Amino acid sequence: MRTFGITYDTGFTTMGTTTREPFDPAIVRREMRIIRDELHCDAVRVTGGDRDRLETAARYAADAQLEVWYSPFTNGLTLAELLDFLADSAERAERLRRDGAEVVFLTGSEISLFTLGLLPGDTVEERTAVLADPRLLRATLPGLPARVNAFLGDAVAAVRARFGGPIGYASLPFEGVDWEPFDIVATDAGYRDARTADRLADGLRALTAHGRPAAVTEFGCTTYRGAADVGGRGDAVIAWDDRARPVRFTSPVARDEQEQADYLRELIDTFDRSAIDAAFVNTFARYDLPHTDTDDDRDFDKASFGVVKVLDGGRTGTAYPDLPWEPKAAFHTLATYGRGRARPGADPVAAG
Repeated sequence: MRTFGITYDTGFTTMGTTTREPFDPAIVRREMRIIRDELHCDAVRVTGGDRDRLETAARYAADAQLEVWYSPFTNGLTLAELLDFLADSAERAERLRRDGAEVVFLTGSEISLFTLGLLPGDTVEERTAVLADPRLLRATLPGLPARVNAFLGDAVAAVRARFGGPIGYASLPFEGVDWEPFDIVATDAGYRDARTADRLADGLRALTAHGRPAAVTEFGCTTYRGAADVGGRGDAVIAWDDRARPVRFTSPVARDEQEQADYLRELIDTFDRSAIDAAFVNTFARYDLPHTDTDDDRDFDKASFGVVKVLDGGRTGTAYPDLPWEPKAAFHTLATYGRGRARPGADPVAAG
């Protein structure tokens, strides 16, 4: 891989709140330095649904000499609202690029699930239910690619009018994206689980067969025993309240940091052997799933994809006393990999 990266959540918006509360710019700045200097990442995919937070985090990432993948990840917007969000974000990303940063822009993330108007349903839960119902899926899926690509065509035109760097989109396989307008092919479906392990190699070959640089924009697993077998569904063991706060586990899970670390290293090795240009670990931290040492039933970090465990009660850690988290085994595994890899030293993906 040319690019070893990690995703960085600035706050996914849902039910009147976000997954990153509070959002402290000083902590963001410090974490970007750690991503570069301790994990030895080349790039960070900055995600979230707040325009100002995205720009703030992207600028701190650039200050840390990370390649910035500017990645709006919105929820509950109409297609018109998302287009406006992307156009505004492209202008902000272009200012950053003109200041000398290496910037890739993604025209949204998993829009069919998280945007109104592409799949039936007013909520994420209703749209996900369509995918889980074979009868509804057969009725809906054939028309989805046309709707997705019509919007992405408008989005690419709006972004190119404002942004001069390379453009991609963080896709899901069933969206049927037409990659012709894009510079980069990208997927959020980089997870391996017990059901898909034998199909991963074929999926990577398909991803790299478009004649463009290819990126896995998400891969990882959570932090409990057996999480590797469920891959990207690892947080499904959490029940949430109506304010998107974790309430309880739906089934007992045992903390296992080494399983997460081993999974990440195995996937990285797989991507290194492939023709993938870039891969992004999901994720640096989940601030909405805190860790507690005193009540295992409320150690929600077990269902977190984060490579650090955010501490409950506003506590700070010992490894980094100025920060509210401790590194997990996965953090150290990534740091070892990052230190040992040969830096390609190539320029960022070139547009066109």
